[in-house]
Amino acid sequence: MDGVKNAILSPWSSEMGYAHFAALLLCAFMFASGTTAANQNSTGDPARPAEVRIGALFTFDSVIGKAVKPAIELAVAHVNSDPSILRGTKLSVLMQDTNCSGFVGTVEALQLLAQDVIAVLGPQSSAVAHVICHAVNELHVPLISFAATDPTLSSLEYPYFVRATQSDYYQMDAIASIISQYQWKQVIAIHVDDDYGRGGIMALGDALAKRKCKIVYKAKLPPGAANTTIENILMQVNEMESRVYVIHVNPDSGLDVFSAAKSLGMMSSGYVWIATDWLSALMDSSVHGSTDVMELTQGVLVLRQHVADSDSQKALLSKWNNLTRNGSAYSMRAYDSVWLAAHAVERFLSEGNAISFSADPNLRATKGSNLQLDSLRIFNNGNKLLENVWSVNFSGVSGPVQFTLDRNLIHPAYDILNIGGTGLRTIGYWSNISGLSVVAPEQLYSSALNSSTNNVQLHSVIWPGQISQKPRGWEFSYHGKSMRIGVPLRTSYKEFVTQDKGPDGVKGFAVDVFKAAISLLPYPVSCNFVLFGDGLKNPSYSDLVQKVSENYFDAAIGDIAIVTDRTRLVDFTQPYIESGLIIVAPAKEVESNAWAFLKPFTFQMWCVLGVIFLFVGAVVWVLEHRTNTEFRGPPRQQIMTVCWFSFSTMFFAHRENTVSALVQELTSGIQGLDSLISSSSAIGYQVGSFSRNYLVDELNIAESRLVPLNSPSDYARALELGSGNGGVAAIIDELPYVEIFLSKYCKFKTVGQVFTKSGWGFAFPRDSPLAEDLSTAILTLSENGNLQRIHDEWLSGTECSADNNGAASNSLSLSSFWGLFLICGLACLIALVIFFLRIYCQYSRYSNQVEVQYPEPEIVSRSARLTTIKSLISFVDKKEEEVKNALKQRPNGSQHPSIGSTATEEQST
Repeated sequence: MDGVKNAILSPWSSEMGYAHFAALLLCAFMFASGTTAANQNSTGDPARPAEVRIGALFTFDSVIGKAVKPAIELAVAHVNSDPSILRGTKLSVLMQDTNCSGFVGTVEALQLLAQDVIAVLGPQSSAVAHVICHAVNELHVPLISFAATDPTLSSLEYPYFVRATQSDYYQMDAIASIISQYQWKQVIAIHVDDDYGRGGIMALGDALAKRKCKIVYKAKLPPGAANTTIENILMQVNEMESRVYVIHVNPDSGLDVFSAAKSLGMMSSGYVWIATDWLSALMDSSVHGSTDVMELTQGVLVLRQHVADSDSQKALLSKWNNLTRNGSAYSMRAYDSVWLAAHAVERFLSEGNAISFSADPNLRATKGSNLQLDSLRIFNNGNKLLENVWSVNFSGVSGPVQFTLDRNLIHPAYDILNIGGTGLRTIGYWSNISGLSVVAPEQLYSSALNSSTNNVQLHSVIWPGQISQKPRGWEFSYHGKSMRIGVPLRTSYKEFVTQDKGPDGVKGFAVDVFKAAISLLPYPVSCNFVLFGDGLKNPSYSDLVQKVSENYFDAAIGDIAIVTDRTRLVDFTQPYIESGLIIVAPAKEVESNAWAFLKPFTFQMWCVLGVIFLFVGAVVWVLEHRTNTEFRGPPRQQIMTVCWFSFSTMFFAHRENTVSALVQELTSGIQGLDSLISSSSAIGYQVGSFSRNYLVDELNIAESRLVPLNSPSDYARALELGSGNGGVAAIIDELPYVEIFLSKYCKFKTVGQVFTKSGWGFAFPRDSPLAEDLSTAILTLSENGNLQRIHDEWLSGTECSADNNGAASNSLSLSSFWGLFLICGLACLIALVIFFLRIYCQYSRYSNQVEVQYPEPEIVSRSARLTTIKSLISFVDKKEEEVKNALKQRPNGSQHPSIGSTATEEQST
């Protein structure tokens, strides 16, 4: 045997990978002794053979090996004692010890195949399985593994590999569900660097990505690593930010990791450890003392392949004392693997298939060589036996044994255990049917999911350090070093952020918000503010964000707009102020004139209008009283008539609608975004702002039209010059900047509405947990009013007064109507003058006629009294018709009535 090994080792090259080299060995197995296996039914006789051989390949002295060896032996005994299977044919098993060596395991596997076995149970190692799969593919021998969990073994490259246990694809999906359940975003994977470790962690990465989580670091342990090596690797891991560890190693050396972690203080509060099912297999094994294991793994979450209680399991437990109810799931899988092979062979023989072997033409003995390649033979009907393996369906001690179309066992499920005190506590389950659940999977397979019984996904956990509160899952990894916080060195709008001579070196609205949010975090954060920019112009904020994504800065604060391109590079906090682009344009003041009277009125104007209309009503009453019967009657009625006439005049509805009026307001040639885009005018933008890219990329505005501006004074100068004189027709900038600009320059105005919706936030590297915690802190600042207080402290600049800002009010004042009032007043005055001249003429004629007709002293005395105010009012109160009739009478005519007589008396005469 030693000579054989030396012959194999001679072509070994350091540049040649082990798996590649082992694959070459598949065609060159060597036996110097020339051992030849017995030919089972070599004549092709379809009669049942007296014996069929299967192989078993595992490490006898390993944790899993010690559990599965008695399970396999017991299963073979049970098969041979069961008359319902392999009727008259004895099942024998040939076991080979791989000695925890990939190379030895490969050699032992080839030796096993040389003995004409029709199936092989195992191997225990995924690394060995990868190599042996090439051999069984060549020799057409099904390889039924009860412990190789590497998901990549299910690839189409290995058609003769049969996994009789659960794939780590499902186990890693269960772990990803746990991580997502507790809202952790980053994990560190600690794994053995072989096919088993790499395959499992690759599956974990895929499962986490589906839940928007990720592995931030893979700590690779060499197989059989020394304690010092493990400690050095864990020290590097402890320097990192994440405190959630998924450990995927072999059970024989896995405890060394926890031992090193405990010595480094990594099993205390704040840490999260999740172990794959290697740890449960170790703890379930009776060959290891549980006290030491419990001491090292307090607070750890561990997965175990779920095995439901069954009658067959209970019957087995009563016969085999070494297999306890909480025994290793792998021992139960090994027991069922023997029965799986037996059921497949039974069906194979029942179909009339013969067990025969033939030489492989690709394997020939080499002259002068000790390697007897022809000792490896092809199982002629191996493909048919493989078909029967895939079609097997029975209930084993580990549960139903049946394969899906993707060659995995049905109903994959795991127990989720929490190690605490002196034992294990089940906090829930995972299955591909229900996900996380507190209900056992077998209760959910046969019935529809009930949300009321599955609303609690996991029970409470006691974490490392004996704490029940969920760990945050990360800590600062700076160890006394301050975070480098990038701050833009602005040259304008310094209210938001600017350089300062204080200890921090910066100040402003954004800086105060950041400090206030940091102070709310439940852990200390040390910051070192680093200015970004040359101080001559505002820096590019996109370049600042790029520096964060490259980890040049640990974060960036300031007036940083949250836009799509930037969110692809970094994570932003909750916006601490609303923003968006808006247009600023020059505004020309149009002076009010005397004829602008269609604009809504001021309060003073309404009062004056009321007086004017009452005055006009009174004038109309005077003019209409002598000729219009509607304006006559008792004094109360006359007063009501005047008021109603004034009211109806004030609210008279014209048929024509007015469209525009010359009122006092600010106007601009820019009517909105569309008119600005369609024009050829120059447009200003702030240096360093994202607005330039937006104008070019989103609005398709030619770059030649864009003018960079740096400060509010530049804004004002460019707007005053205008587009044709070296300036701009309008400026597009973010709303917070515009508000400050307009508070200082009142002769400009905004046009239209904000046409983008965004906000300002603080930038952190992707998946930084600080971004989430600061978002919560910013929301707290908003709710308790401190955010508004900081805003008022920095951004409550001097507003334009109403006297200086022509756009403050568009209401019409008294000065806007003096022309109307002048015309109205003149018209009323002329009407009254004409009216009283006419009255005076009538009164003179009337009084002269009365004096001639009635010359008596009493009459003369009465005429003299007509000159009094009372007589004049009495005359004015007479109807126009009455006066005209009196003037038409001749001196010698009928008796003239007295001036004071009523109209009724005249009509009676």
